[in-house]
Amino acid sequence: MDIQVIQVTLQTVSSLAIAGGFVFAGLQLRNARRAAHVSNFTRLVELQMQLRRMRVEDPSLAAVYRDDVEGLMSHEDIRRYFFNLMQLSVFEIAWFSHRQGQLSDDYYESWVNRMQVIFREESFTRMMDNPSMKILHDEFQRHVQELWTRANAGRGGR
Repeated sequence: MDIQVIQVTLQTVSSLAIAGGFVFAGLQLRNARRAAHVSNFTRLVELQMQLRRMRVEDPSLAAVYRDDVEGLMSHEDIRRYFFNLMQLSVFEIAWFSHRQGQLSDDYYESWVNRMQVIFREESFTRMMDNPSMKILHDEFQRHVQELWTRANAGRGGR
């Protein structure tokens, strides 16, 4: 081999290694950004869940926003309503993490299977039927509505 062929080969290998490093760094940056996005989303849902927990612990706080307690007659109704919303908050984190590729399909499916059981609970159905029920993420609300309808098909659910 002549020296020029060796130089060109080494330059090519070096250039490919550098390009590979850039691609790898780009992928790592994208994954880190996605993880930060999931983390920020999770934090917002956790804050929302803390507000819901306060209402479970002290149902009189639910009356601060009258629309939140429409159709809820007792403190026990309020506790159950906000407890179910808290459960949905945890599921929302799992759903969003799965959508962002941060949670495996099989683990997410186990969540969906468990939620199908919860969706058939009377207290959950009352929550879903309450006209003032709010899920703050529209896409997640559609997802929950679809799962809830499927879970209650043939049982008199929506």
